[in-house]
Amino acid sequence: MNASSPNAPKPPVAKRAPKTITQLGRTRTDDYAWMKDDNWQQVLRDPKVLRADIREHLEAENAYTAAMLAGTEALQAAMFAEMKGRIKEDDSSVPAPDGPWDYYARYETGAEHPVHGRRPRGAETGEEVLLDEEAEAKGKAYYHVGGAHHSPDHRLYAWAVDEQGSEYYTIRVRDLESGQEAGQAIESAYGDFCFSPCSAWLFWIWRDENARPAKVFRRPARGGEDVLVYEEHDEGMFLGVGTTADDSHVGVHVGNQETTETWLIPAADPTAEPVCVEPRQVGVKYDVDHWSDRWVIRTNADGAVDFKLSVSTAEIPAKASWSDWIAHEPGRYITGFLAYAGHLVRAERVNACDRIVVTARDGAEHAIAFDEEAYALHLEGGFEYETATTRFVYQSPTTPRQWFDYDMTSRERTLRKTQEVPSGHDPSRYVAKRLYAKAADGAEVPITVLMLKDTPVDGTAPLLVYGYGSYGYAMEPAFSIRNLSLVDRGWIWATAHIRGGSDKGWGWFLDGRKEKKTNTFTDFIACAEHLAAEGYGAKGRIAAYGGSAGGMLMGAIANMRPDLWGAIIAAVPFVDVLNTMSDTTLPLTPPEWPEWGNPLEDADAYDRIESYSPYDQVGPKAYPPVLATGGLSDPRVTYWEPAKWTAKLREFSTSSSPILLKINMEAGHGGASGRFDFLKEIALDYAFAVWALDKGWEKA
Repeated sequence: MNASSPNAPKPPVAKRAPKTITQLGRTRTDDYAWMKDDNWQQVLRDPKVLRADIREHLEAENAYTAAMLAGTEALQAAMFAEMKGRIKEDDSSVPAPDGPWDYYARYETGAEHPVHGRRPRGAETGEEVLLDEEAEAKGKAYYHVGGAHHSPDHRLYAWAVDEQGSEYYTIRVRDLESGQEAGQAIESAYGDFCFSPCSAWLFWIWRDENARPAKVFRRPARGGEDVLVYEEHDEGMFLGVGTTADDSHVGVHVGNQETTETWLIPAADPTAEPVCVEPRQVGVKYDVDHWSDRWVIRTNADGAVDFKLSVSTAEIPAKASWSDWIAHEPGRYITGFLAYAGHLVRAERVNACDRIVVTARDGAEHAIAFDEEAYALHLEGGFEYETATTRFVYQSPTTPRQWFDYDMTSRERTLRKTQEVPSGHDPSRYVAKRLYAKAADGAEVPITVLMLKDTPVDGTAPLLVYGYGSYGYAMEPAFSIRNLSLVDRGWIWATAHIRGGSDKGWGWFLDGRKEKKTNTFTDFIACAEHLAAEGYGAKGRIAAYGGSAGGMLMGAIANMRPDLWGAIIAAVPFVDVLNTMSDTTLPLTPPEWPEWGNPLEDADAYDRIESYSPYDQVGPKAYPPVLATGGLSDPRVTYWEPAKWTAKLREFSTSSSPILLKINMEAGHGGASGRFDFLKEIALDYAFAVWALDKGWEKA
């Protein structure tokens, strides 16, 4: 059906209500600012209070998208069935031992949510159900468990649940002997919490009215008075709580993308005032763990861009007591470490490939090696410190996840589980390749390609390029049960490891933020052009895909090179960058200033952000087909960002390509909460890509 034909569904025409904003001597006009409900904080908690005219517009957008994509419903259903068929419905995690128990999560056949359970260590029977998420979620449109932990003495179980998608959590504690809840539930919490090593106390984080983590409280684990432990006055900081590996301390973690600070409480005196390890210094990140007789510190201090490990034997490991242990090597990014009584295991990334290095107490070290060209490794920390066994997960674009227990002394690997693909998966049918695109400034940008072995590399295959490129998040070459639904249809899936991520180290991230943000966009374009030049796709028949900050990438590359794309899928896209970074009431604005700049106080930051902000740069161009998605109760990328962007794209686009918007009226940033419901949203994205490259709107 031709989008411009008389019989085609008509897109909603959003009213224009110009709002003039003056800032730092600069003026901009926002015609669609009305889509932001003045009562948005309440909407996050209760979407039913959304203003009527906004609801009417969003529902009209959803109806238009459904009508335009009606011809893809069979394809969506087929893709959903394929993805679901690749999931073991009665799957369960590898049990994690802790003292007398093995702890795990498992799914019942057909269930959207897991059961958390335990059984006697080493036994196959005797299950005790700790939390049945599926039962708790019944009758609720959204249900998501954040943290879920047993107390160290195994007598209590606590979990944090969000029933709206707003990321305001309620924490409940269950007495495992009686089965009854202990004490009053904790409201307006963050999803992160921890028990003290003695099991007597629960440390939790309070979210303020703007959904920011602002205070850490302590309460008796079985209920009682909440006592303020720590208050963060900088609205730009996030908070976390946890315990050290050897259970010697409780830690309060403070930080944003470029600066961190840690406060310690001795486990022997859990009601003591926290003590700061090293006062925060802008641009310096550090995290600490206690390794029996010493502290290990991972830090970028002293110019260690890709991080180093230091040690300290001081009671409180202030920076003056640090001495270098694992020296900084440019290009070798130390991403983290786990401490055990006799060993320390660190994770590293070099040129978009992971590796694991084990160090014994005597200093002897060895790496755990793998052979594939592109793969991902993930350390999975357990509960026990006095053990020689660590656990890691290995996967690649062609190889399903494999869980290994690794004896750090004997170096023996034990395969504990291989991700089962019930509908079948033959890795030999596929090929994964690592390519490199040359950016405008000469940087080599890695690309991971997944395709069937018999897919032609002559420019005829449809190509999807996926990217993110923000906050230092790496796009690991992982196995996906979802991507195969395109690859099996002859598509080539390419992941662009662009700057702004940490795929090639922390310096790779620094080269794609703030003043250098446009490197993220030009890297992505360079990857698409390189793939086309090498025969993996063709200009105008490339689908670009990204979500959240990756959705901002989608908006930017749509403005910069609309001719290159045959489809753009922007999931929960952060596209109204200038307005969002100028609104201090929004949850993520102050914490985001280190990433983008502060346009309220810095004129250069204002001009720079405005120069690439997708919403602000929409203009008279022949835009390709666009699908934007969002969640009504999303506190990270608010619903009005994709809504405003699609309205403006339609206003300015000089092509007849459809611009579609789908807002989940019952969910937040992560979309639907169930493991299967979420796949329906992915199937919609993929079906749109197929439809767009096939110009489905032009067909009757």
